[in-house]
Amino acid sequence: MDHGPTPASVVCDDRLTGYDFGPSHPMAPIRVDLAMELAGELGVVGTDLLRVPAAPADDDLLATVHTPAYIEAVRAVSADPSVPNLAAGLGTEDNPTFADMHAASSLIVGASVEAARRVWTGESLHAVNVCGGLHHAMPDRASGFCIYNDVAVAIRWLLDQGAQRVAYVDVDAHHGDGVQQVFYDDPRVLTISLHETPQTLFPGTGLASEIGTGDGVGSAVNVALPPGTSDAGWLRAYHAVVPQLVREFKPDVLVTQQGCDSHMDDPLTNLMLSVDGQRASYLALRDLAQEVCGGRWVAYGGGGYAVLDVVPRAWAHLMAIVAGHPIDPETPTPAHWREHVSALKSGGSAPLRMTDGRSPSYRDWREGYDPASWLDRQILATRNALFPLYGLDPMP
Repeated sequence: MDHGPTPASVVCDDRLTGYDFGPSHPMAPIRVDLAMELAGELGVVGTDLLRVPAAPADDDLLATVHTPAYIEAVRAVSADPSVPNLAAGLGTEDNPTFADMHAASSLIVGASVEAARRVWTGESLHAVNVCGGLHHAMPDRASGFCIYNDVAVAIRWLLDQGAQRVAYVDVDAHHGDGVQQVFYDDPRVLTISLHETPQTLFPGTGLASEIGTGDGVGSAVNVALPPGTSDAGWLRAYHAVVPQLVREFKPDVLVTQQGCDSHMDDPLTNLMLSVDGQRASYLALRDLAQEVCGGRWVAYGGGGYAVLDVVPRAWAHLMAIVAGHPIDPETPTPAHWREHVSALKSGGSAPLRMTDGRSPSYRDWREGYDPASWLDRQILATRNALFPLYGLDPMP
């Protein structure tokens, strides 16, 4: 008997906000609370988006990506945060130590693997963990606010469960260097990152020339966007590169990272997207999953440091799209949520609507290449580096 479409899932546990680097750190866990609160008040979480619990990843699961020595180092600073391990990136300005760091970090990994598990087993067609997306963590060290690389562990889990090919698309303003590094020689994983150029932003990697190594040549794709790139430029770049390569790769499942620090108000980056442009990117990723892998889509959060005005709205849109019921951008934000945000802003006003008032549009790549455009030169560099490997024409 056909019971209709499988409900989508959001993996969320109140303990996930224990991943807390302290009050002065830009990655404030309140952003997750506000996103879940907003999604709840808008009716996103419920029948069509089931909230499911998380369980911590054990050491064996962590060790599919991370070295045993690094896992032990995280455990050690968790027990005594006063003793940093700088060689492992623990106790730096980006990654300050805190009590129970291992427990909080392994729970995020567990939540991300649970999202992947639900999609792979068919319990959910789509699943999301907005606390996940910690894409900078390396096998042997912390980096860029990321202790364990939940995304890489989840992808490894999918491969271990029988996935033949996994496509990963990262739309965070920062290069998805950790995930790329883990799978740089693995032809089963296609990693695509659209990010601000390493000339102007951490981590200083992600050039078009980074295309993988060994058997993995052609499996790493990087689009380095000029600072100041807005909705139109970002969407032009995405549609000029991502769908074509993912179609040729033919993945079993699409894994995506939706860091929303590409927003014009983000304090750490130099891209100029609106919430409306970010929403358009999420819709494009949903459509891509539907086209290439039967809709199987695992979505994660990531960066985003305009924690009151931007992150909650962006990720509420993401969760609604995962649920199959996108929110009209003109929808007012709920009064109770606005009051909460205004109180946190010491009387400052909260966003009134789920839009920034932009209507995302872009000029299709097939309409012509402009050699005077920094953006177009970056797009063409990526196409030149990768498209011939897939039998595609890099020029329009």
